Amino acid sequence: MIAAILNRFNRGAKAVSIGRSSVFSLVLLAVCPAAAQFAGPAVTGDEMTIEEARSAGVDTYVTVTGAIASHLREEYYIFRDESGEIRVEIADDVWASQQVTPDDTVRLRAEVDRRANGEVYLWAQSLEIVEP
Repeated sequence: MIAAILNRFNRGAKAVSIGRSSVFSLVLLAVCPAAAQFAGPAVTGDEMTIEEARSAGVDTYVTVTGAIASHLREEYYIFRDESGEIRVEIADDVWASQQVTPDDTVRLRAEVDRRANGEVYLWAQSLEIVEP
């Protein structure tokens, strides 16, 4: 079917100068869904404490539950659980317009990272308020 469209287009379109690959791309865009979303399992990381997360390797995905104790600057916060505290980076889009106070319990899914000075921190991928 696509070949027939291309042949017909190439025969009748003298004034338009676009190649076959461009036409094929346009046909693909018209046929394919515009915004597909993945509906399968996601990497969530093992549930662990801050102390355990500090010992996890860089690029390890973890899930921690606790409270955001304070705001340091820009996208950096102190996250606390019963085992300790850690710096966490939470981008604006991760907040998803949620209001969070230090009294709220939240679950962070994050990637363990290390600064140039060796300090371990978490890079939050998602934030969920945990109902009491």
